[in-house]
Amino acid sequence: MRMRPPAIPLITVDPYFSVWSQTDVLTSDTVHWTGKSNAITGTAEIDGRWYRFMGAGSEPAMKQTGFDMNAMSTEYTFEEAGIKLRMVFTSPLLLDDLDLMSRPVSYLYVKAYSSDGSNHIVKIRISLSEELCLNYRGEYDVAAVPVSVDGIAGVKMGSKDQPVLEKKGDDIRIDWGYVYLCANAPGTVTKVFEAEVPVADCCPEEAKRAGKGTMTFISAEVPLSIDGSSDCLFTFAYDDVRSLLYFGDELTSYWNRDGKTIEEAIKEAFDEYDEIKAACDAFCLRMFADAVRAGGEKYAELLELAYRSAIAAHKLVVDTEGKILFVSKECHSNGCAATVDVSYPSIPLFLLYNPELVRGMMRPVFKFARSEQWEYDFAPHDVGTYPHLTGQVYSYGTAEFQMPLEECGNMIVMAAASSVADGDVSFAAENMDLLEKWAEYLVKHGRDPENQLCTDDFAGHLAHNCNLSLKAISGIIGMSIIYRMLGRAEDSRKMTEIASDLAEDWAKRASNGDGSYRLAFDRQGSWSMKYNIVWDKLWGTGVMPANVTESEFASYRRHINRYGMPLDIRADYTKSDWLVWTGTLAADRDDFEDFVAPLWENYNSSKSRVVMTDWYDTITADQIGFRHRSVQGGLFIKLLEYTGKMKV
Repeated sequence: MRMRPPAIPLITVDPYFSVWSQTDVLTSDTVHWTGKSNAITGTAEIDGRWYRFMGAGSEPAMKQTGFDMNAMSTEYTFEEAGIKLRMVFTSPLLLDDLDLMSRPVSYLYVKAYSSDGSNHIVKIRISLSEELCLNYRGEYDVAAVPVSVDGIAGVKMGSKDQPVLEKKGDDIRIDWGYVYLCANAPGTVTKVFEAEVPVADCCPEEAKRAGKGTMTFISAEVPLSIDGSSDCLFTFAYDDVRSLLYFGDELTSYWNRDGKTIEEAIKEAFDEYDEIKAACDAFCLRMFADAVRAGGEKYAELLELAYRSAIAAHKLVVDTEGKILFVSKECHSNGCAATVDVSYPSIPLFLLYNPELVRGMMRPVFKFARSEQWEYDFAPHDVGTYPHLTGQVYSYGTAEFQMPLEECGNMIVMAAASSVADGDVSFAAENMDLLEKWAEYLVKHGRDPENQLCTDDFAGHLAHNCNLSLKAISGIIGMSIIYRMLGRAEDSRKMTEIASDLAEDWAKRASNGDGSYRLAFDRQGSWSMKYNIVWDKLWGTGVMPANVTESEFASYRRHINRYGMPLDIRADYTKSDWLVWTGTLAADRDDFEDFVAPLWENYNSSKSRVVMTDWYDTITADQIGFRHRSVQGGLFIKLLEYTGKMKV
């Protein structure tokens, strides 16, 4: 990878089991996606002297000689004292294998070489801190014990209190369940030890335990005799016991839906490593090549950066009926769970590789919308605060801050797109009562939206929003597609006519007269990204005249700053997902590459060393807000268009 990632993925399983490096070298603190410490250290004893290759510590740092990453693996190389180390972190997030994707086991492969031709005695030690199983270090006492997984040496650690599913919120880490560290090499030694930490850094005042001056670590130490080369495999695993609170039910993860134990999962992970790594490598090579053909090399690297981040912002579980729920956490935004306008931009990634996951995003929303708790004739915004799915929390009960057109359009587009992706309209058919109600709302209110929020709610309310009107048009087109797939030709024709009429009227009322189109119908000379109409292009429905889209995209050249085009005339900030959606409106690949190249430059040079923000300043490349949000799955929309998978 030529890009310098703003943050580098190490362990990426779900919103809780998450470890990243936010610096160019691995010999610094490792963190949770929130930026809070999630300390893992790696040290190597070479001929009796200890060196550090991962994390912070007092040992001298090894020289980092290389770095690379793809969609599922991150590789480092180090050299010191006649030894070369190669380290490969892999989180096998293969979306067509949900058992594997949801299995909470991540790998670290380590290989040692002699660089001077001499034999050396080497030990590799990996240590995990209590921070991986607590909200804050020192929050609770922890217990750690050695384990044997079918002869594989390991050690596990968890809080003694085990407050399962008690906490909810955004800047929250897990404080229940157990973290496991295992290694498969002969002679592995596991340990539990205490390390000194400054008392002031232990945890916030309200959580601090008096006198806490140490932190508990678990470690696995593997001897390697270098007579050419030697390797070992470590696994990091997390048993969260219960994953989500879902309308009164405590749900387990997909991987253990039938009672599989974490020990069985760890054993499988070791047994299958070679096969899994080969499958991951093959997928990553294929994805990169396809992305280069679709949008160029910089675009392909953006997808490599987005892949693990987008998937690991979700939790995959099954409900009490055995149906898949794929629940996002609205990371670094407000912690909402199953947020509709966060799911909507994320779907291109999942439409490409497993459309059932899109349906898994929608099931909680349909369930809540049918409850007595939901009183409106439009779609909800969210279904709770992660990990509690108990009903909408975002401005619930306050009509002024709902997003009616936004969420109705989102849900219908998601239902239509997932139906087209694999030719299966049965899920949409099961939910036609709500989809038709929401389509009626779009028809009634979509021509000239009232003063209401859209997904870009940080920009505030806006009446007569042209892009929100395009959302309504896209939703109505989506409803036409669903009707067509259900064999309801007359209903499909009527919805297409309505969408065409709205699009024709839109083009007249939104025009600035110079080929560009307005932010709001009543704001002559204004401009904005028109990302919502991209579905008309992907589906090939042609409701919006091609000359309108072409002239609008051509007008964007006037507004591109060093790090991309702003969302609209009101501010210099932009959103990464909408930028790529807007770029996909380009008529040819060269124009698309030019449009998204500044996004690559943003991540490559930003001083905001955070997990892939989607909201940043196009002049300074500074993060405005948000990080690690599932919306980065939206960057895959150009690849989705390239495959032709959405054509109807």
